[in-house]
Amino acid sequence: MDLNLDGQERLSEYFSSIGSVLKNKKRRASFALYAYGLVAEGERKSVEPIATRACPSPEGADAAHQRLLHFLVDSNWSDRDVRREAARYALAAMVEREPVESWIVDDTGFLKQGKHSVGVQRQYTGSAGKVTNCQVGVSLSVATRTERLPVDFELYLPDAWANDPARRHEARIPESIAFKTKPELALDMIDRALDDGLPPAPLLADAYYGNSSEFRNQLRLRGLDYAVGIDSTTKVWPVDVRDRRRGPALSVRDLALQIIERGGFRRVTWRNGTKQQLSARFAVRRVLPFHKDGWDPASERERVWLVCEWPDDTEPAKYYFVATLEKLGKKQMIRLIKERWKTERVYEDLKGELGLDHYEGRRFPGWHHHVSAVLCCYAFIVAERVRRFPPQARRQESHDPLAGAA
Repeated sequence: MDLNLDGQERLSEYFSSIGSVLKNKKRRASFALYAYGLVAEGERKSVEPIATRACPSPEGADAAHQRLLHFLVDSNWSDRDVRREAARYALAAMVEREPVESWIVDDTGFLKQGKHSVGVQRQYTGSAGKVTNCQVGVSLSVATRTERLPVDFELYLPDAWANDPARRHEARIPESIAFKTKPELALDMIDRALDDGLPPAPLLADAYYGNSSEFRNQLRLRGLDYAVGIDSTTKVWPVDVRDRRRGPALSVRDLALQIIERGGFRRVTWRNGTKQQLSARFAVRRVLPFHKDGWDPASERERVWLVCEWPDDTEPAKYYFVATLEKLGKKQMIRLIKERWKTERVYEDLKGELGLDHYEGRRFPGWHHHVSAVLCCYAFIVAERVRRFPPQARRQESHDPLAGAA
């Protein structure tokens, strides 16, 4: 990453602020070495190649390798404190230009060959689009109209890891870490973000999270609006203008087919793509979710907006629940839902440019320390990109995040 003199000074000040969180002088030096290795040119961004590029002599490279391994695996520093400092740094630049519009929860896979890396097993990941041998990390990102910033990550520990004492010991999983579902991990990150004072915004997530009524309820109990995907089999009661139930409960797919018969779908364009406008047909209806959660559906359960999306297929294919206290128009709801694509761009940047998925260690602390260093680097890149490109120029810039910060 090439920086002018002002950029180099900002980078030095930024590393100093991260260093103040790390406290220890040796940790500060190791962090700087590792972070420079992540943003520098190089096909692999794992510990040994970073040490080798930093120290061409074999003796120096071996010593640097050992220092970096100690920093990542054995050194006792707080991932939360480091990530908080990085998020605040980038957000200060982002919100000066435009407000935070959404929080995004998602997960991504880290493909693995063996079976000893912490959390690895055969499981589904959208990164590969299939069940494969991988780790899965759950993330929380915040987004403005033109930018997106990952602020937190948690490694998902399957039951076979979380409840196996031998595996826990070998992977150095802290005693305080118990099995949690991905939605539970997401709620933990959301709580940390709220406690740290990040600007709240509607939460976006796919159907894996949106299908959980408990997850949706917990978001509302935290005062957050949401726009989340749901499965076509999810049942709802249609409601009238006074939010009273009308008719029997039925699946959202069946309700969408009824809406088609009444001519209730309309084409909406939500943004301009690289080659053409992105559009589909949509219908929006007020509904009451149908599920067994112990709440009285007549008085206690919240009514939500059901958004049905009908691409150029034979029938509607995507469905969403939107819960908000603000008065949003139909186009605003649809545009909000479609902001979730930004998290896919985040994963592309983190993996393609900063080696998010290059870490080769097997232990729990090392995985999280590596991710923290990657998030710190990306936060600086985002802040530099915001300073360099005004919103109108941002739309025309190259997708290379490092080029945008150069």
